[in-house]
Amino acid sequence: MTGLPRLGQNKGGYGGETIDIERILSEVDQTARKHGWESELFLETDSLKLRALRRTPLTPARRIYISTGIHGDEPAGPLSILQLLKENRWPPNVAVWLCPCLNPTGFALNRRENANGIDLNRQYLDPQAEEVRAHIAWLNRQPNFDLALCLHEDWESHGFYVYELNPDNQPSFAELIVRYVAEVCPIDYSPVIEGRDAHNGIIRPSADPRSRPQWPEAFYLFTHKTRLSYTLEAPSDFPLSTRVIALVAGARAVLDPKGVGS
Repeated sequence: MTGLPRLGQNKGGYGGETIDIERILSEVDQTARKHGWESELFLETDSLKLRALRRTPLTPARRIYISTGIHGDEPAGPLSILQLLKENRWPPNVAVWLCPCLNPTGFALNRRENANGIDLNRQYLDPQAEEVRAHIAWLNRQPNFDLALCLHEDWESHGFYVYELNPDNQPSFAELIVRYVAEVCPIDYSPVIEGRDAHNGIIRPSADPRSRPQWPEAFYLFTHKTRLSYTLEAPSDFPLSTRVIALVAGARAVLDPKGVGS
């Protein structure tokens, strides 16, 4: 898709639409239960609840992990999870683990960091935040995944792009993800994105954990839970509905029968 204009609302940070995260997460939980998902509250305090959802066929051929909402100024992620749950088009032989929002206190403030001013997506090497400690403890109780998807937004980007961590050169989904998303959202074709070389909307950064002093969630997943990881970045200076559709399309590239469910 080309020709969709940027809104011009992001000046030095995200300035677009916001969401009522408590209402969205309540709807996520209700929709998941309606369709038979298991729900687990893995962190609960007076001010904070973190929940994971699980769909596990008796004999799964693949295991997929999907997370979002680690940055409170990226509302398309939780909305895309809700949309995927409503559509209920999951491959019958694929087990799926969902974390629909890892930073609910950040959404209440419409900022990247949590209520204590911590960027949770830089905490996965030496975790101090209770959200990340609880998330890592939960992850360690789960089996390894064949593939992980982390759904994000970038307030500066010219279009959608994706990071791929695939050191074993497994069959790649990156081009397929971009192809699916290109039908509904502009792609960022810049040769350099976020200071890294990019090609047709795809960044393949160094997969050496020693190259990053602060680990994002994707590095922890790659190091401990999977050998194939994708971080999807929707362009948050476009309409929220477009970003939601983009993240859903990117997930569909992996989940549709022609993907891992085949």
